Amino acid sequence: MKIHKSHFRTAGLQILGILAVCIVLLDGCTLLSEEKIKLRDLDFTILGEEKIPEQLMTIIEERKREAFQITYTDNTNLYICIGYGEQETGGYSIAVNELYLTDSNIVVSASLLGPDGTKQENKTPSFPYIVIKTEYLEQTVTFE
Repeated sequence: MKIHKSHFRTAGLQILGILAVCIVLLDGCTLLSEEKIKLRDLDFTILGEEKIPEQLMTIIEERKREAFQITYTDNTNLYICIGYGEQETGGYSIAVNELYLTDSNIVVSASLLGPDGTKQENKTPSFPYIVIKTEYLEQTVTFE
């Protein structure tokens, strides 16, 4: 059986192509994992309704019936808003699990905590949301 040099060349090019794809995929995985490396926690304040900028409050009122995640800035502060839509009763609270900075993102994680069940809860529907005020940064906010 006679093997031509062109077969070796074709096989070599295929192997090089596969290696190139593997390198690109591995590099992509590295980039994804680097985005999650916490540089530092961010200081923040939870705002009551009276402290929320009027324009932001208007947006929240328009969206509160459905779950939402929005950001708002006044070029001095960054406001991160998370709403959980209509709930059957009152008594809910929201916990901020994490708020931190990475190389490319601001990562925020929050949880809706249900009524504790020990008190007679208000049977009127509620629209729980939280407004987190932090320093103004230009990174994209990632909600987890």
